[in-house]
Amino acid sequence: MHAPRDVETASDVPGVDTPAPRRFRNFSVRYRHSALSAGQRQTWERLWPGLGADVAPPDGPDRPQPLDPQRWFGRDVPLVLEIGCGAGTSTVAMALAEPNLDVMAVEVYERGLAQLLCAIDREQLSNIRLLRGDGLDVLEYLIAPASLTGVRVFFPDPWPKARHHKRRLLQPATMALIADRLRPGGVLHAATDHADYAVQIAESGDGEPALRRVSDPTDPSLGAGLPISIARPTTKYEAKGRNAGSAINEFVWVRV
Repeated sequence: MHAPRDVETASDVPGVDTPAPRRFRNFSVRYRHSALSAGQRQTWERLWPGLGADVAPPDGPDRPQPLDPQRWFGRDVPLVLEIGCGAGTSTVAMALAEPNLDVMAVEVYERGLAQLLCAIDREQLSNIRLLRGDGLDVLEYLIAPASLTGVRVFFPDPWPKARHHKRRLLQPATMALIADRLRPGGVLHAATDHADYAVQIAESGDGEPALRRVSDPTDPSLGAGLPISIARPTTKYEAKGRNAGSAINEFVWVRV
């Protein structure tokens, strides 16, 4: 998928040197297209050049250099990566509660990113940047080892059909990659309302030797010693699932 001409690619972001873009991998994401409202389009055109970038890693052996978050945000503070931010409800609420952290939010849907941009504008937030693309590409190509204080993955696509389970984001190889990108003491916080996927997530995270699971992430006292908050707001999507009887499975691991 090539970037539209009116937006940046990752090569336009400070610290990234990316050759010509290629198609995203059809691995952990689904693509849908929906038109933006006039207001969303205006906000997009005004804010995306400074706050957003398309992720387009090369096909060849040469890989882009990691992002330079300090240059992009204009400061040096702990960094959190949120993969699959959707419309950004949790992103905005947690960024408001933690102004001392910077957040890079990854999403493939333009509509969700546009909604997040509108919320950033409304709340006048300066600690969120947006990346449009595959979270795996971001982890593999743009994030330096031991550079993240936190990774958040809330309600990733469960790919419920058995033949599609290989496309799920959170599996052993990804857990190892996330662990490599986390600083010692850094946190991986994940949540799902899909029972089968919850089992796979638990097994994958617990099987990664560089991660140690927090026994009960719902216990407020356990979160006090972590470098990022694990107090996650309830979104409309989650509330709908709860009302339908879906159990929410919450996971927190710490990089040892």
